[in-house]
Amino acid sequence: MNQPLAGFAPAPVTARMENHGNHMLKVALQTGNDLLARVGSMVAYEGFIQYEPNPPAVRQIARDWVTGEGAPLMKCSGDGLLYLADYGADVVVINLNGDGISVNATNLLAFDAHLTWGVERVKGLAKFAGQGLWNTKISGQGWVALTSRGKPIVVDCGGGEDETYVDPDALVAWSPNLKVKGKRSFKAQSLIGRGSGEAYQMAFSGQGIVVVQPSEDSTDRLRFRG
Repeated sequence: MNQPLAGFAPAPVTARMENHGNHMLKVALQTGNDLLARVGSMVAYEGFIQYEPNPPAVRQIARDWVTGEGAPLMKCSGDGLLYLADYGADVVVINLNGDGISVNATNLLAFDAHLTWGVERVKGLAKFAGQGLWNTKISGQGWVALTSRGKPIVVDCGGGEDETYVDPDALVAWSPNLKVKGKRSFKAQSLIGRGSGEAYQMAFSGQGIVVVQPSEDSTDRLRFRG
């Protein structure tokens, strides 16, 4: 291999999912251990891998999505190495150990097909966000890959009485056991959010984490409320 390019060669496989750099996901596929991934996220693969966009299992679960709020998914199966990316976004790999995570679907890249998942409306937010926010809740024993527009921060809510406030346009994911509510603040509108009018935040409390990205691109929210 040309010496200047040698440093970009794939590293030996050490896990089912792992990063190749900050912006690409490498997945070791094996027969019988399928993957669900965002449609259009495949950038390369080795071996024998088949793809099925919008398989019946996904259609059945995603029937609760309203028009325009679905995350198009494909089933990936076979044996080989699969590389996924989402327009240069940072990739965050999570190994669920029997717990769960609630993900904004615009930030959902891939997850093990055997995991339990479903679409849920975030309760208590309808009066702040129109129809409310829709998130994908994933739980079980397996791997999940998220994307972030820039290097994310993971905030530990600590389980105390204090609340953690997040701009909804910067929200990536959170522990599903956290309590969530909406909050409006005229005083904070110059600090939080990019839109006109009053500022709107999501308040989290309880034991768990919140993943926040540095980008506040509200166009994704208009295209898909996660």
